Amino acid sequence: MRLFAFSDLHRDEDQARRLVEQSADADVVIGAGDFTSFHLGLGGVIDALSEITTPTVLVPGNHESHDALWRACGGWPAAHVLHGEGIKIDGVDFFGLGAGVPPTPFPWSFDLTEEEAAKKLEDCPARAVLVIHSPPKGHLDVAHGRHLGSEAILGTIERTRPALAVCGHIHEAWGEEADIAGTRVVNLGPRGRFFEV
Repeated sequence: MRLFAFSDLHRDEDQARRLVEQSADADVVIGAGDFTSFHLGLGGVIDALSEITTPTVLVPGNHESHDALWRACGGWPAAHVLHGEGIKIDGVDFFGLGAGVPPTPFPWSFDLTEEEAAKKLEDCPARAVLVIHSPPKGHLDVAHGRHLGSEAILGTIERTRPALAVCGHIHEAWGEEADIAGTRVVNLGPRGRFFEV
């Protein structure tokens, strides 16, 4: 299965349109959160992305809520918004979790505590494609000299050994990769990348 994945568009409708063109050869498209900036511009970005007719798995970032993303994707038949839930596409399990984990210091941010994230990740099946907005603790998560990733996400990767795990959130780590217990983990960024699983 050929996947095309991106994160952190932050209202860039021109880049969204480029991603539509780039994703034409993909079997599944993945958007790992932060389609907006500070909850603004969600409709325009999703309208641009909704030209994608391939099955598309999306998780909310910390810049938009789960409910807002779910509503915005209501008219996009190919979209599957996941937040603490999974879906099987052509025999492959996908599981998604959005939000900032652990919570950011920003009052406007859509966040989860480590405990809330761990609860939502409990049903993640082994060897799924894991789509997360926040990176795992200690990997792809350094900003301002500090590790800002999630212990709950790290534990889930170690426990379920995903076929692939993709994230975003920490802009300073866009394009970086890590290996956690044999799982390839990639911080995507907005340019988009292809993967085979």
